[in-house]
Amino acid sequence: MNVDGSKQQRLTNIDGWCPMWSPDGKKIVFHSDRDENLEIYVMNSDGTEQKRLTSNPDTDYGPLWSPDGRKIAFQSKRNGNRDIYIMNADGSEQRNITNNPEENGPFSWSPDGKKIAFDSAGDGDAHSEIYVMNTDGSEKKRLTNIYYYDGEPSWSPDGEKIVFVSHRDRNPEIYVMNADGTEQKRLTNNPALDSGPSWSPDGEKIVFESDRDGDRYGTKEIYIMNADGSEQNNLTNNPSNDTCVSWSPDGKKIVFASFRGWNWGIYVVNANGSGQKRLTKCGGSERPNLCWSPFLTSESETKE
Repeated sequence: MNVDGSKQQRLTNIDGWCPMWSPDGKKIVFHSDRDENLEIYVMNSDGTEQKRLTSNPDTDYGPLWSPDGRKIAFQSKRNGNRDIYIMNADGSEQRNITNNPEENGPFSWSPDGKKIAFDSAGDGDAHSEIYVMNTDGSEKKRLTNIYYYDGEPSWSPDGEKIVFVSHRDRNPEIYVMNADGTEQKRLTNNPALDSGPSWSPDGEKIVFESDRDGDRYGTKEIYIMNADGSEQNNLTNNPSNDTCVSWSPDGKKIVFASFRGWNWGIYVVNANGSGQKRLTKCGGSERPNLCWSPFLTSESETKE
């Protein structure tokens, strides 16, 4: 659909989730259980030429394009645990790049496409830590080393920083560190649950989810802060559950999912909190996954 909610178009007639635009805006990768288990598919941006990229009896999900659009990384349980795999954009040359018996992921591509940051209990710990590796799986390096969970890493647009979630203070908080693991700094500091950090395209802001307002247990709101943790503000301000944020390419708007009126809808808000608007007329019982088109014009689209 367009950014004003108009021209909503159905692209798949069978269940599909987690759509991701290719960097050139011509393709969309997603996962689907249309063949009785989750597999990775790709299609043209208009929904034509849907093609299955993975084919095995185990779960493949969570595809992310490389910055140059030549590779797709994804998570798979084909070895009995969650590993990170990489393949060419046409599905060829699928390789396990974590290859350990622990749970690996979520993950994030570096902006130059040369490295992947991910969380893993790969050193036999009872908790996840954050690692970085080359895209062929070589030179794995542990960046965090705290007894409690560290995860959800996300690279800054300039590749210099990684924002992440840590339980080291006994509850989930947002932290940031240099890409080599040095200078780890806590950005949020409250007894609530803070998670899901996402950089603005210019790297100046970070949005995240938090239940600090205590409307109902587990009900999240969308917050924004400066990259140094200052000026934390609630963007959504309502008692319903707000989640699944995605920045517009120009950094001026944020699209998100909200469970208002006992159904899920897609909303958009300006990055300063103004102009909040519902884009979808009909609700649903299943939370949508959202992704902006890489190009922002008056006819720009977002996929769910």
